[in-house]
Amino acid sequence: MTNLDEARALLREFPVVDGHNDLPWALREKAGYDLDRLDIAGHQHGHLHTDIPRLREGGVGAQYWSVYVPAEQPDPVAATLEQIDCVRQLLDRYRADLAPALTAADMEAARGEGRIASLMGAEGGHSIANSLGTLRGLYALGVRYMTLTHNSNVDWADSATDTPRANGLTAFGREVVREMNRLGMLVDLSHVAPSTMRDALDASTAPVVFSHSSARAVCDHPRNIPDDVLERLPANGGVAMVTFVPKFVLQAAVDWTAEADENMRAHGLHHLDTTAEAMKVHRAFEERTPRPIATVPVIADHLDHMREVAGIDHLGIGGDYDGTAFTPDGLNDVSGYPNLLAELLDRGWSRADLAKLTWQNSVRVLGAAEDVARDLQSKQAPSNATIESLDG
Repeated sequence: MTNLDEARALLREFPVVDGHNDLPWALREKAGYDLDRLDIAGHQHGHLHTDIPRLREGGVGAQYWSVYVPAEQPDPVAATLEQIDCVRQLLDRYRADLAPALTAADMEAARGEGRIASLMGAEGGHSIANSLGTLRGLYALGVRYMTLTHNSNVDWADSATDTPRANGLTAFGREVVREMNRLGMLVDLSHVAPSTMRDALDASTAPVVFSHSSARAVCDHPRNIPDDVLERLPANGGVAMVTFVPKFVLQAAVDWTAEADENMRAHGLHHLDTTAEAMKVHRAFEERTPRPIATVPVIADHLDHMREVAGIDHLGIGGDYDGTAFTPDGLNDVSGYPNLLAELLDRGWSRADLAKLTWQNSVRVLGAAEDVARDLQSKQAPSNATIESLDG
């Protein structure tokens, strides 16, 4: 049996729990939520990274669907509700393949049925508009993690990619973490500044997750996790889910992206501009300076390091498919997970190690958050704190 055959066999028993997939936003942007235009029951090569045939081929057994909206959205709460509605439409339309899941027990039940457990994660604290009542509302609608920030700060927490303002979490930010613990909603620390990571670990009585982040020691990008934070995961019980985005995992891609962004600014354009003029400038740059290509071994390097620092019980996978323009060679879409497992087998990872990476750790962390919530709910009422009352 080849390593690839062994990887596929393992995934039939312990499928991948993927921490972050942006399919709902891709469906909004590319099809206006018209599921007939982009029917994921069939292959959507060239349009999406994700469809049901490739989820099956990749051995995915549970997916956290991101209900992301940009922080600049005029009404982020309403847009988040539209994202949740998209996921619900997917679950209704593809019920033979996708199983709604709210708990670790639901995930195990879906695995037993041969369906893909479908959970939701909100990407960015802007989705609650500084309201703990809105946070509770998202939980009631099925959201089971919230990333505290996206690319920019919120009023109560600093992002990894914005100018520090709170130096971590404010008093209200710590109250958000405590209320998430009381609900059983996982605190997601991808995208946040290291100071926010440390403050959240101090404040949280439940395990945290990084739904899609890699190792800063391997690739020096602010979106990645410093070693001192990885070292705290065993005591916290949390899970760091390695991501595949080339500009976060490959140093040459980080450097190339910085150069490409500077080229855009030199032409008087914003580095995220996608107009025809901006794309013409970008394509000309890429012709002069070819984009570095990440590979499966690059992702395995991150996992080797994260395992050395945090331990095998604290690793997972969060590919960020349909949330990135580029993917590594061999991990081109959601069908690629067996290639990563085959590489890890070649590096000496055991079957027990891989079962923890793919399934067991991520199911355990949600179950542990549920246990903490049950205890807290027996002692605490919902918080009525406001950002005005705590941060003034």
